Amino acid sequence: MDYGKWKYEESQRQRDSRRKSTNISIKEMKYRPKIGTGDFDTKTRKVEKFLDEGHKVKVTIMFRGRETQHPELGRRILDRVAEGVAGVARVEVMPKLDGRNMTMVLAPDKKAKAARDAQRKAESEPAAPEVATSDVATSEVATPEAPTPEAPTATPPAAPIEAATDTTKPEDAA
Repeated sequence: MDYGKWKYEESQRQRDSRRKSTNISIKEMKYRPKIGTGDFDTKTRKVEKFLDEGHKVKVTIMFRGRETQHPELGRRILDRVAEGVAGVARVEVMPKLDGRNMTMVLAPDKKAKAARDAQRKAESEPAAPEVATSDVATSEVATPEAPTPEAPTATPPAAPIEAATDTTKPEDAA
């Protein structure tokens, strides 16, 4: 066997294995308990973008001072984040308190992402207008009909003219 040929084939196999492997890195997004809605929405969109790219995301709530006395506020924020990205991710590590930080790890969910993409594709395609031939044949536009006797006429009957007009002038009355 030729050693040079074997070494070349081995390098090709290693190169192919590196190409097929995926490097999943962990991205981190930090939140605070008193975060505003605009900042929350922006950070959550960024988390969703990381998950779409195939990265895992570590969501951290940083507590300061007396905020550590209320971990339920952090838990509420983490639940909102998990709910916001439910279409593309699943919770890999449930929220836990580590000193002054509460962390949770989200992993991309391929099944949920595929279902969401299929739904978006179905919504983006315009629906073909359905024209039924029976509706066109029975339309009232094709043949106008005389009004039915029960239907009111277009003009109401006129009131007598003498009763409607007053010919006396205020000056003449005196």
